[in-house]
Amino acid sequence: MKVEVKQTNDGSHTLYVPALNEHYHSVHGALQEALHVFIKHGLEPVLANATTPINLLEIGFGTGLNAILTLQAFLTQKHSVLYDTLEKYPLPEEVIAQLQFENFILNPELLAYFRKLHAAPWNTEAAIRPNFTLQKLHADLENFALPANTYDLVYFDAFAPEKQPELWTDEIFAKIGQALKPGGVLVSYCAKGSFKRSLKAAGLTVEALPGPPGKREMTRARK
Repeated sequence: MKVEVKQTNDGSHTLYVPALNEHYHSVHGALQEALHVFIKHGLEPVLANATTPINLLEIGFGTGLNAILTLQAFLTQKHSVLYDTLEKYPLPEEVIAQLQFENFILNPELLAYFRKLHAAPWNTEAAIRPNFTLQKLHADLENFALPANTYDLVYFDAFAPEKQPELWTDEIFAKIGQALKPGGVLVSYCAKGSFKRSLKAAGLTVEALPGPPGKREMTRARK
């Protein structure tokens, strides 16, 4: 799948897919969106109540932005995380090299970890640091069997429903719902009514939260 590197309004990079006419992140700011949706309203509340190692599932590894921001949080955390991430279209090395995350990852240690995330092998666990274990899965969510009652947190970061409708069905969210632990949380940038109805049909409690710059709302759901 052909992609092009684009700069967003906060200076951070995203990718554009001409075939879908879709960006990986908000053009208003890739970094701002990821911090607001996945870290502030997803990871931080889960960490505040965590008593065991956190099991995290990400749908859409993409540029690795959510993963490196999550790792950043664990630099000062006593907890550990098992970070599973599903990606149907892994990026080629020449695209990764163009991302220039140096522009907003000013911590040299964090930049080294970012490179390590991308260098990690697919379909096997890799210890990126003592409290951060990554498993990049080259897989299609539609056909991938998720383990039951496993995840404390899900980052749902697939392409928009109108671009990838097969990933926004009742069946998909029923699958994710059974994979969440009781009390587990799902967060997404999406706020469409059909998405919220699918989450509710999966037995999750849904709340609308203020969105990142450029979006009025985002969604958080809890099992």
